Amino acid sequence: MFLVNQAMVDLNVGTAGLVAVLGYAVVFVGLIALMAVIIVVGKIMVARKSKEAAPAAAPAPVAAPKPVLAAAAPGTAGEVKLFDVADKEAAMLMAIVANKLGKPLNELRFKSIKEVK
Repeated sequence: MFLVNQAMVDLNVGTAGLVAVLGYAVVFVGLIALMAVIIVVGKIMVARKSKEAAPAAAPAPVAAPKPVLAAAAPGTAGEVKLFDVADKEAAMLMAIVANKLGKPLNELRFKSIKEVK
């Protein structure tokens, strides 16, 4: 039997239990320390992200009211609901999808486009 220390060869039950409990305690203390480090780093990253987002949100221009849209052009599939996406970006996305599918844009129907943050 190979053991690091000769004193560990003849252990009684109480000493073996103490060694086991101390081993478990070391593992759990390490896990708790790792959890604390992850929580602290997460809070730092959230604070840094909110600091960067705050100046960008301040100079938001006032949105002009949208003009009333006329009837849909022939060959269109209706309206598209846009959530946090500019009209230009939505048009670009629809054109890319139509190109990748190899179908004309008027044969595709887009129900909504939402930016994933």
